[in-house]
Amino acid sequence: MKLIGGIIMKRLSIMLTAIILAILFAVTSSVQVVGAASNTEYISEVKVFMAKEEADAKSALQSEGYTLLDCNLNQDAEGGVGSKGKKATYLGYKTTTNSKEAITDLAVMNMKGGYSTEDYKSLMDQYINGEIKPFLDNFIAAIKEYRTNYSSKNSANQTRAKAVHDMLNKYKDDDTGKLIGDLLLNETKYEMGDAAYNKLSDDEKKNHADLVTIFAQSNGQTTLMIENLITRGSDNSDSTWIDRFSGTTYDDLVNSTGKTPTDAKQELAKLYDDDANTIIDNSWDSFKEILEGYDEALENVESYDNTAYEEAAKAFFNMSDDLSDEEKSEISKNYFSALSNFISYKDDVLTITVYEMLSEIDYEDGTLLDFFLQDIDSDDFDITCIYPMVASLTSGQRSGIDFVSLKELCVMAITDEDGYGSIGDEIENVPETSIYDGVDREIYDPGGVAVTSDAERTKALSKMQEESKSKISGGTIALWCVTGAMACACVASAIKWSSKASALSDLAHTIDRNYDFVGRGGTYELTIDGDGMMTREEYANAMGYSSQEAALTTSSRLCQYLTVGLAVVTIVMAAISIWQTYEDLKAYYKVDLTPQPRYIVEETDITGYNKKGEKIVVKNQSAYYKIVQTNRSESDENYENLGTGNDLNGDVGQQWLTLYAVKMEGHDPILASSLKTVTKSTEIPSGYSTGIHIFGEDTAYNLNNTNFVWDEDAPSVYVYYKTDDSVSEGSAASEYGSVFTAGQLALVGGLCFFVGVALAAVCIMIIRKRKQKKTSAE
Repeated sequence: MKLIGGIIMKRLSIMLTAIILAILFAVTSSVQVVGAASNTEYISEVKVFMAKEEADAKSALQSEGYTLLDCNLNQDAEGGVGSKGKKATYLGYKTTTNSKEAITDLAVMNMKGGYSTEDYKSLMDQYINGEIKPFLDNFIAAIKEYRTNYSSKNSANQTRAKAVHDMLNKYKDDDTGKLIGDLLLNETKYEMGDAAYNKLSDDEKKNHADLVTIFAQSNGQTTLMIENLITRGSDNSDSTWIDRFSGTTYDDLVNSTGKTPTDAKQELAKLYDDDANTIIDNSWDSFKEILEGYDEALENVESYDNTAYEEAAKAFFNMSDDLSDEEKSEISKNYFSALSNFISYKDDVLTITVYEMLSEIDYEDGTLLDFFLQDIDSDDFDITCIYPMVASLTSGQRSGIDFVSLKELCVMAITDEDGYGSIGDEIENVPETSIYDGVDREIYDPGGVAVTSDAERTKALSKMQEESKSKISGGTIALWCVTGAMACACVASAIKWSSKASALSDLAHTIDRNYDFVGRGGTYELTIDGDGMMTREEYANAMGYSSQEAALTTSSRLCQYLTVGLAVVTIVMAAISIWQTYEDLKAYYKVDLTPQPRYIVEETDITGYNKKGEKIVVKNQSAYYKIVQTNRSESDENYENLGTGNDLNGDVGQQWLTLYAVKMEGHDPILASSLKTVTKSTEIPSGYSTGIHIFGEDTAYNLNNTNFVWDEDAPSVYVYYKTDDSVSEGSAASEYGSVFTAGQLALVGGLCFFVGVALAAVCIMIIRKRKQKKTSAE
């Protein structure tokens, strides 16, 4: 066994190089878009077409190469108050046989449906200030050690740093046009501070990496790889952490404090407890399991035959274009199967090497192998035994222990210069790739992205339900009540006025009748002091009628003035009430169109929790639903607000209903042949369970919902589809991560198991480059 171990130790340099290359291949972001082609067609792109006439919408759709979903999604929806009229709205789609290029979900959002751009901005600010910047405050130490090692006089450290530099140089920063390895050799913007950085010219700024942007926006796997490589390039000392650890015990640490055991324990806990827990949580059990698989690894190495890999690789790299698709598929399948076995073999080699190295180093009453085989779940385990290991790591290594496994740390400690010296030549044909490759950076533009959540949708639904109870506001109702009261008072006053006028008329009639009777042809003569006949006024005054008439006249005039005044007030109040009613109806029926978010993302898809239970943002670029485009032109009325974003209401409703599409990693692609429309019915077709749905729900949604088109008689329109679960690769959570979730990926030993079809992209690129060189030479 020791003989095998000795032979393996001599081959460690080559094996390590191969493993690192596998890591680099596996996380190159260009690999992520490669998927297995099949005969099954999936939806790769959708677009909405609108026109006044159905024939025009269909023609425009087909002229751009889209397949028609033959159903007017806005059919017979005339609209309600203030509608602009009817417009045909059709959906078109394109297909692909590559599942990785397929749309996995289609969802709609209404203008009042429950989303917030401010909440998204708040989440991203929290992400930058709560995660990225605190992380950088710590990780800068590893970058500085890498930078120091690159120009170090220590040959081993310099060779290692240059190897890391060469691998980092396979990643390019689009913003500066520089390669990451070169860029990080200079002081970064974060280290300089905004004030000093802003004094530089535009050209000078390109020499200084913007780490906040790089770590916040770059491809998730690329971010992890940069963190992993920088950690490998750290440690400026002449000895390895294994050398330092093997000569340090917990008692040594206690004695070094110069304090009492109790005080020393507290101080050491502050210094080392967090990192010790990180090591335990991230990879202790998995490393223990790896070491316990030593015998199995030996058997695998002894029985491994490299012939199968060499033959499969030769067939793959010399594949002729004249072969049939079936023959190419079989050759590729054999190669990737052999490659997977080859990488497993190399990993077993490293396992054996690390195991034997640890078994030969004494530590306290046993060996380092005994130390790492401890059961951390046993009652006897004391986390303080991990403190010496943490203390043996440099500040740069400690800042990066989230991104390397214990196995990687051990390999790093026992790898000589030859293990890193040949990497530059080995990766010559590995293509450079942007750190933002596969990332739509628009998702970081302020205002262009909205987040939706159960809370937002519940709040919006509650508001819509409250609004739907009455189209007239409480204030308007109060105005009408006051107007009604004024009208009633006016009527009452008018009745009173009429009554007084009638009484006055009756009194006048009585006076006239009595005066005529007694004064003109009566039985006696009416005189005043014997001075002739009395006038009517004198008669009325003499008989007491004048005071009654005066009182009635005054009362009647008061009623008249009051009635006229109340009538004027009532008319004014009625006018105000009518205006306010119109405004309420306008607000309810005819909402001013607001800009549509270009992206919508479910809060749960981009948030997680760190070890402390705090909510954090994680990178998951594939989770963002992108707005589906339409054929609206700049001359159209709604272009200013909606641009080319679609509106399933056909721009005739009072608020937009917008379709969004997503290609989410690890989710099932939509089968093109499964698209099915159902109108004027709520019956779900047999075999279907979902379709175009509203955010927050899984079932297909009525696209002519009366809440959105304001037409009680609009027929229901549902679009159903099925997904292909045969290509699902499970959750995509492990493909992404924030700066705090990288340890999950480090558990597999630097991602070296990410093999299979994904490696085809790099291999094909290498083949093409070789063919191009050969062609050029000829």
